[in-house]
Order: sequence, then structure tokens, then C-alpha cells
Amino acid sequence: MTVLKKRLPYIIMTKRSITLIAITLFVGAMAGTLTGELFGWILPEGVVKDFFLTSVTFDLAGLVGNESGVIVLDLIMFTLKFGLSLKINFTSIIGLASAYYFLRYFR
Repeated sequence: MTVLKKRLPYIIMTKRSITLIAITLFVGAMAGTLTGELFGWILPEGVVKDFFLTSVTFDLAGLVGNESGVIVLDLIMFTLKFGLSLKINFTSIIGLASAYYFLRYFR
């Protein structure tokens, strides 16, 4: 019982809101992408530049088979367009990993 009482404040302090985690990971991914774009300006043409700038793009509309990247909902009075595109490259993965490390380090 005493072990649980000693660990209880530690367990309560380690709880984090999902919004803090999502915002931190988003900022890490943005920082990684920005770093990758800066590498694109600095590095000369070659294999290293291609490695840092080669990316994979995920489109929301690609899931439904739309080539434009936008889901269009055409109602007679108005038209709604929804679009989401995620571009992930090597440096954005490094940014996500550093944000995860930041979250783990500062408990």
C-alpha cells in the first residue's frame, strides 16, 4: 500500500492531455519539414538532396479515388470542398522523433 501512495503523485503528474501531445507532434513535424526545405535550398543537386527531399503524399481524396485531391460535395444551393494532404519526408520523420523525445524527456 505504501508503494502505491509513493507512486500516486508520479502517476498523476505524468498524465497529459491529448491536445498537448498532438500539438507537440504537429510542431515537430512542421519543424522537420521546414528543415528539409532549408536543406533543399542549401544542398547541391545530388543523391543527398534527393534523399532529404523525396516525400510521400497522402491525400484525403485519394482514398475515394479522386485525382484532384479534393472531395467535392455538390448540394444544389452550395458546394462544399474538403481537402487534406500530408507530405512526409525524411526530415519530417526526424522532427516527429525529436518531438516524441521531447515529450518523453519532459514528463
